Amino acid sequence: MRVPLPPLPLIGVALACLWNASAQEPLPHPAKSEWLADYESLKAELERSYSHLAWFGSPESGVDIPALELKTRSAIQKANSVEEAKAAIVSFVSGFRDGHLEASELQGASIADPAVPSPPSDATTACAAYGYEARTSVQFSLPFESLPGFTLLTDGLSAAFRSGTIESGRQRIAIIRIPRFRALEYPAICREVWATLNRSGRTPDRSAIGRAIDQAWLETLGARLRSLRDKKPLAVLVDIGGNGGGNDLGDWAVRAFTEKPIRSAPLLLSASSVAVPYFNEQIHILQAAAKSGNISPATQKALEQAINAFQERTRLATSRACSMTWVWTERRPWGTSDCTRLIESGYTSGHMDYAEPGSFEPPAARALYWASIADPVRGAWQGPTFVITDSGTGSAAEGYAALMRDSGIARTIGMRTWGDGCGFMAAGTPFVLPHLHLSIKIPDCVRLRRDNSDEVAGVAPDIEIAPLPGESPGARASRLLARVRKELVR
Repeated sequence: MRVPLPPLPLIGVALACLWNASAQEPLPHPAKSEWLADYESLKAELERSYSHLAWFGSPESGVDIPALELKTRSAIQKANSVEEAKAAIVSFVSGFRDGHLEASELQGASIADPAVPSPPSDATTACAAYGYEARTSVQFSLPFESLPGFTLLTDGLSAAFRSGTIESGRQRIAIIRIPRFRALEYPAICREVWATLNRSGRTPDRSAIGRAIDQAWLETLGARLRSLRDKKPLAVLVDIGGNGGGNDLGDWAVRAFTEKPIRSAPLLLSASSVAVPYFNEQIHILQAAAKSGNISPATQKALEQAINAFQERTRLATSRACSMTWVWTERRPWGTSDCTRLIESGYTSGHMDYAEPGSFEPPAARALYWASIADPVRGAWQGPTFVITDSGTGSAAEGYAALMRDSGIARTIGMRTWGDGCGFMAAGTPFVLPHLHLSIKIPDCVRLRRDNSDEVAGVAPDIEIAPLPGESPGARASRLLARVRKELVR
């Protein structure tokens, strides 16, 4: 029996319904399973090697990782293009609020810098060729120079570290700017090192300058502080606003502001193979120092203990580890979890957090306690100190601010820091998502504050001087100085 066809208007209605349904519920993107696979592989890599994962898995961090995980998974499942899936991953990474945890488009192989055939014959050319350049503003982060009573002593360009004094009545306050804890951004110091090497008859090539410039950086800072001390100020303001960090100079520089023993922050590394290159490097340095000769039995024993400690850390990094999958489903208070995937790895000053000057012979002192490089500038300034921070203060600059504050050397004033904390102790390779072609930089270390919190949380100021509505930078600089003066007369 033949079934009659419905009238044409009914067919049109049915087709329209099908069209609307398909428009409201698009077919799944064929690559969606690959995007989800990338997401799962990223989570697995974070569990394996991300040093701050346990901190962000705690309520203290202020980040709700289980909620972030659900939001990201939902966004990928709803994504209908590669761009939308990438955006979901990038949002997931930025949700940790860690400036060192970065997602970026995968780039092609970089072209190596052309080799310099021979060292340039003058300091300016050599330092420019070797990459020494003031990339961060050498000006103060607030316009103190514009205020009445200010005298500029060094400009930060022709001579490193902008400095000056500002007077009000009989009160004199000194200000020094540290734009970055990275010697590569100090061409003036590079030129001085080049000239010193050249006068001594040594070849001032890139490696020779690199070996000498950290010491020269510290000596220049010490000289600048002694010069300010001669002006007899009531206090020194150390301006690290906008200082994005650098390297170990952030830890070492603290010694220039006191003669008291300074104990560096405890250092933790990820319990995975990413930590092994760092541990192996320390073992190599310590073994070389042990073979250098002319060291006392006490120094030899200290070196052997340090070597054994790093060998044990290497073993722990490569042994079977616990599972960190708990971070995606629950939040555990910091310090209570039986699984953090972190290894105690000495201190930000090396194997030792402190060594009295002269405790070890020079070859071994630097291997055991890196901050011994700052012994010649200890106590260049010993009076009241305030450290100016803002939301652009990060990484090694946060380490400096935290150690200055936690050691009782200085009070921090300004705004909360960026929240980078410790980034990288080993030169690892970024993790690559094979389908979405995103490159993820994953931090491998943790610096602990005196209260045992992770420095990645940022450093809150002791005295907050945040911008007021409609307030000019000059007015805020004046308000900050007024608060410092008030603190000094208490």
